Amino acid sequence: MTTAARWRACVRPPTFVLALLLWLIGCAPPASPRAAGADGPAPEFAAARDSAARLVPPGFGSLKQEDVALRVSQLGLQVRAIPLDETVTRVLSPDSYQALRDLVASQRERIREVQRRTGLPTVSLWYVSFFGVEQGETRFSPLEFLISNVGRDFRPVEVIPLSPGFGAQRLRQREVQHGLYVFDGQVDVNQPLVITYETARNTDWPIVLQRIERERSLVRSRAGAKP
Repeated sequence: MTTAARWRACVRPPTFVLALLLWLIGCAPPASPRAAGADGPAPEFAAARDSAARLVPPGFGSLKQEDVALRVSQLGLQVRAIPLDETVTRVLSPDSYQALRDLVASQRERIREVQRRTGLPTVSLWYVSFFGVEQGETRFSPLEFLISNVGRDFRPVEVIPLSPGFGAQRLRQREVQHGLYVFDGQVDVNQPLVITYETARNTDWPIVLQRIERERSLVRSRAGAKP
């Protein structure tokens, strides 16, 4: 089955509901560390570049999704991208962390199938949203989203639709479509990177990394203060 055909396949309603909730949770107040499922193991493909120094305890972060998101705008379309690497998502508030973690877990089998088909030992996952900002209909091209990192340009090896209509590649004003992007695990989110959609680029990731590193220090302090 071609990638385009897979986009047109039906998306299970629970996944769509979860994707919509992610936008709301980004502004929700922090929950308790226990609410974040801190005791459970993270999906093995959610952090391809883990290190002991960067992988802080989950459930103690306070950042919102918007604090770690990158955006680009192109011809009436806004694209938002969030890396789902655990070294990044663990600095989010417990509710936001858990929602993104559940999103990855809900697609576990499809991600593993991509790994089996491509032979990739590890993958880098990104949650990408397309939002229409102009009146009328705006088309978007999912495969035009790429990442420049560690001296390479990475194109997605697979795009998993998370919302109905993603495969149509069209947006009405204020409509949003979501996809889970699977990249080669060589993408290192703890190094400078640039996201590009068609001709629009965002180079703000070094600034975001500074914010993430500050929060990592705070998370370690909060976790250390717990009995």
